[in-house]
Formats: sequence, C-alpha cells, structure tokens
Amino acid sequence: MTSPLVARTAMLSRSVFAKPALLNSVRFSSSQNKDVIHLENEPVLSVENLSGAPESLLERNVRIFKPTRTPVQQGKNGTRLWRIDFDILEDGNRWENPLMGWASSSDYQQPLSMKFLSKEDAIRFAEKQGWNYYVQEPKVAKIVKKVYADNFTYSPTKLRTIMTK
Repeated sequence: MTSPLVARTAMLSRSVFAKPALLNSVRFSSSQNKDVIHLENEPVLSVENLSGAPESLLERNVRIFKPTRTPVQQGKNGTRLWRIDFDILEDGNRWENPLMGWASSSDYQQPLSMKFLSKEDAIRFAEKQGWNYYVQEPKVAKIVKKVYADNFTYSPTKLRTIMTK
C-alpha cells in the first residue's frame, strides 16, 4: 500500500536517473553522433538581447585557448579541455593593495574561466553571448628522442671537451 505521491516520486526519480549524462553520451555513444552533427549545423542564435547583461559585458574580448601543462609537472592533467578567459580591461580601475601589495581590480569578469570539451563548443558559446573572441592554437611539442649511447659514438670531428675550471 503505497501512496500515489510516493509512487509518482519513485517514477520521476527512475526516469531522471535512467537517462545518460550529456557528457557521457557525447563522448562514448556512437548512436548519438547524428544528433551531435545535427547540433553543429544549426545557426548560432545570439542571446545578448535576452540575457539582461550590461553593455560593458557584451563588448568584452575573450581568449579561447588550450592550456599547456605546467613546467614543473610531468602529467597532462588540465590540458585536454579548451578554456575561455576574459582579457584585462584597460580602464579596469586597477590599484595596488596597500596591505599585501597585490594588484587589485574592480573587473569582476577577469578571474572567470570556463572550460569546454572542444574548440568549436567554446567558439559557439562566445558567439552566442555576443563576445569578440580570438583563438590561440596550441603549439605542437616536438619530441626529440635522446639516447645515452649517443654520447659515446664515434664522430670524425673534434671531441667536445668541457672545462670545469
């Protein structure tokens, strides 16, 4: 004997949890590829008129880039996603904090960073928001294979000598 409210809540929760997450369906499901391709071909509609955002936010410049790995780390964590960062405003009312000496700003959008799965998603979002954007393509790292035995191979030229004193 269950109440209709409990049965309805159980049915709604089953339907919510039965649906796959959007991220998983885009990444791993091959049956959803047609839907993703269909979404890419749709025209981008701007939301700048409907958002209610101030004019100063609509005229911002943003940078779309793929971050590089930090030089002190060997892993590539955080380098697979594309990001959108806001450029610094020239009249952003910047000042030096008298207590710590840090640079402060009244620009509330500057520390904001958004992550996207692909460059096209980031571009589509920037166009939809009405922002001016530029894309920084990632530099491809050239890996040179180094072999320790090459230090001892014969070479007809003069030997390298390193003077320590």
